[in-house]
Amino acid sequence: MQTTYRVAAVQAEPVWLDADATTEKTIGLIEDAAAQDVALVAFPETWIPGYPLFLWLGAVAVQTPYIARYHANSPTTDGKHLTAIRRAARRTGVTVALSYSEKDHGSLYMSQTLIAADGGVHMHRRKLKPTHVERSLFGESDGSSLKVVDTPLGRLGALNCWEHLQPLSKYAMYAQYEQVHVAAWPAFGLYKGIAYALGAEANMAVTQTYALEGGCFVIAPTQVLSERGIDVFAGNDDQRALLTAGAGSARIFGPDGTPLGHQLDEHAEGFVIADVDLSLIDLAKNAADPAGHYARADATQLLHDNRPKPPVVRPGEDAGPHFPGLDEPGSGIPAD
Repeated sequence: MQTTYRVAAVQAEPVWLDADATTEKTIGLIEDAAAQDVALVAFPETWIPGYPLFLWLGAVAVQTPYIARYHANSPTTDGKHLTAIRRAARRTGVTVALSYSEKDHGSLYMSQTLIAADGGVHMHRRKLKPTHVERSLFGESDGSSLKVVDTPLGRLGALNCWEHLQPLSKYAMYAQYEQVHVAAWPAFGLYKGIAYALGAEANMAVTQTYALEGGCFVIAPTQVLSERGIDVFAGNDDQRALLTAGAGSARIFGPDGTPLGHQLDEHAEGFVIADVDLSLIDLAKNAADPAGHYARADATQLLHDNRPKPPVVRPGEDAGPHFPGLDEPGSGIPAD
C-alpha cells in the first residue's frame, strides 16, 4: 500500500446539462492531474451533468424541460461516459473519485464511483437521502452505500454534500477506519447571502470537522458557477437574483483538521493539491479516536445495517446491489 502520495480536489465548472462535453472536460482534468503527479483526483457532486440548480428556482411545472434534459444527460454505469473516464484513469494511472447523476432506467441517483488506476472499480455508491428539493428528482439508497474500501492508496470512502450533516452516517464511516475521504460538494452560488447553511463557510466547516472527527484526510471538490452557467438556469430576474457567480470553494484537510494546499479564487478553475502522508493519522487518532479508544460503547452504540434493500427480491437470486458494467463478471472496460 502506498502511504505517501499526491491528491487533488477539482474546482471547476461542468458543461451544464451536457454529459458528452463534461466527460471530455473530465478526461482533460484527469490528464492535467496526472501531469502534476497526482495519484487521486476527486470531482464535485453531480459533476456530470452538473448540479441541478433549477430544482431550487421555481415551480415544478417550470422545471419540466430541465428534467427531461437532465435525464437525457445522466450517465449509466455501463454507458459510454463512464467507459471513457475509466479508460482515461487506466491510461494515466490516476485513481478517480467521480460524482455524477446516475441514470438507472427511469430513476436517477446522486452517485459516486471510485475508479482504480487500472480502470477497474473500487467502489460504487449512491447518496442515502437527497436533500430537500433534490428528492423530487433523485432516488434514495440504503446502508450498503456507507462503505469504506481497501485500495492501493489506503482505506478510501466518499459521501455527497449534506451527508456530512448526518452524525450517524459519519460515525458509520469513521468506524470503518477510513484514511482518505472524498467530500463531494456542488457550487455554493445558490441563495448566497440568503441561506447561510447553503454557503461555503458553513459547509467547509462541516468538512473540516469530518477530518478532525474521523482522523482522516478529506478531499473536498466543488463546482464553479459562471455568468454563462447562470444564464442556463435563470429564466427571469427573480431567478437570477438567487444565483451568484463564482462560489468555488475546493479544500483539502489533514487528519488534525489542518487546511492543506493553496486555496483558489472562487472564480478560478483548477486543483487544490496536497501531499498525503497516512502515518499522520496515527498521531491524530492517538489524541481522539471516536470509534476506537475514545468511544463509550457502554453509553452509546450505532446500529449500521449495511445489507442492501432492493425493491424486489427473487428467491435464489443475489439480493445485493447490481450496477451493470461495474460489478458483472467479466465487465472489464473495453480496450482503447
